[in-house]
Formats: sequence, C-alpha cells, structure tokens
Amino acid sequence: MMITPVHRFRDIERKPEYLQPDKCVPPPRYSSSGTMWFIRDGCGIACAVITWLLVFYADFVVILVMLLPSRDYIYSVINGIVFNTLAFLALASHLRAMLTDPGAVPKGNATKEFIESLQLKPGQVVYKCPKCCSIKPDRAHHCSVCKRCIRKMDHHCPWVNNCVGENNQKYFVLFTMYIALISLHALIMVGFHFLYCLEEDWTKCSSFSPPTTVILLILLCFEALLFLIFTSVMFGTQVHSICTDETGIEQLKKEERRWAKKTKWMNMKAVFGHPFSIVWLSPFATPDQGKADPYQYVV
Repeated sequence: MMITPVHRFRDIERKPEYLQPDKCVPPPRYSSSGTMWFIRDGCGIACAVITWLLVFYADFVVILVMLLPSRDYIYSVINGIVFNTLAFLALASHLRAMLTDPGAVPKGNATKEFIESLQLKPGQVVYKCPKCCSIKPDRAHHCSVCKRCIRKMDHHCPWVNNCVGENNQKYFVLFTMYIALISLHALIMVGFHFLYCLEEDWTKCSSFSPPTTVILLILLCFEALLFLIFTSVMFGTQVHSICTDETGIEQLKKEERRWAKKTKWMNMKAVFGHPFSIVWLSPFATPDQGKADPYQYVV
C-alpha cells in the first residue's frame, strides 16, 4: 500500500525523538486558582476600552438626550430599563469573554513525564507546538497574540482582547447578541426622537441646543448602525460555527474532520451548557461542558 506524505509525517511524529521532550521546560507547579486571565496586548486593551466608551456614549445620549426630556414618563422608564439592562448584560459578557481562559493548553507541558502520563495507544498521534513547547490536543491552534495554544480556537478578537475558544465562546456569542440588541434599540429610539423633535419645538425635545442634539443623535445613529451590522454578522457566524461544530480556523484551513459528529442541538448544549435553560442568556452562569479528555482523537 502506498504511504501518502501525511502518513509519513505522522509516522515521524510517533518517534519520541521528534517530540524532543528534553528541550521543554516543565510548567510551573502552582495552583492557577485565584489568578485572572488577561492578555497584555496594547491593541486589544485599546479596543476593549473603546468598546466600553462607545457603550457609555450610547447610554449618555439615550438617557440625557432622548429619555429624560420626554414628556411620556412610562415611555422613558420602560425604554431606560430595557436599554440599560441590555447594556449591562453586554458589558458583563464582554468582561467574561475577556477575562476567561479560552482553553489555553499548559505551556511547556511537552515533557517526558507528561507524555508518559497520557498512556498513548499504539499508533496514536500527538502533536507538539514548537512555539510554546506544548502537546497540542486535537483541534487546538497556536495564537501569536496570546502566545499559547488554545483548544477549539475560533479566532483572536481584539475587541474582547482575547481568543474565542472552548471556554469563552458562550460569552463572546452573548456579547455580540446584546450589542446587536442595544444597537437596534438605539436606532429605533433615535428614529422616534427625530419624529418627535420635528413635530415639536427642537428647543423643547432635548436638554441641549438643537445643533448639539442633532450631532449627538447622528453620531449615535452611525455608531448603532455600524455595530448592528458588525455584531449581527458575527453572531450569525458564531451560531453557524457552533451548529456545524467547526471553528473559524478549521473552516478557513478546510481541515479534515477527525472528531465525532453530533447534532446541532448537542453542539449548542456543549457550548452553552446542559440542559437548556434561561441561564443560556446569562453571562454570569458558567456552562457545564463536561470533562471529556482533550487528548482523545477521533480517527
């Protein structure tokens, strides 16, 4: 039987000398409990801060320009509660997506002791990342920004200053969903407020001068429209990725599927938790994703 180049490559990988465990420094032996995951990337930190400032700007315009001057008390209270609740959930989701370990593989774990502890079956293939000296689980990829291999890495998002991976994909999906919702809500309120100001005197429909009011509303309209389009596309892309159980990197590289195929509903529960409940929409609930062995391969 003819051996393909891929098979030759894997045969080489099975040899202990290829992994070179002696060149890897063992990971530090301390408990990671109580430590916070945070990527020190200047661009990512700047994008995260800009995200929060844009949400605060939207809240400023919604409350001070549109709702407080309104004569309809019920309209102002209801829309104020809805908008601020969605904004709070969006920022909470952003924090969880940014500060949650996305599924980083222990750095420098490609040691002889660790390889022996895996109890690999005859012919089983393992991969070593030369950049972080780690044994890569199946479907893990190295992120040059995080400088770690990430399990089920979808992509690195500068807006949350983190990778989107196995452990924080739920929070990223919620972040895009809630940002899309507050953007849509803001656009609707801007439309109603413009109509209200056209019917009434511009000096009475806002606490600011007419030119300032127009500028603030136009900027909010532009911001909301831009983020509505962007986050809606990202939300749809992420949901499709979850349902098909194929990350963005795997789709881009057209990687051969070597993992078990599950139903769309099972894939959703794997990300958002078992069983289905209202906590799927909560950024404060950590999904129970089970304790599957990340080093098991489906051949």
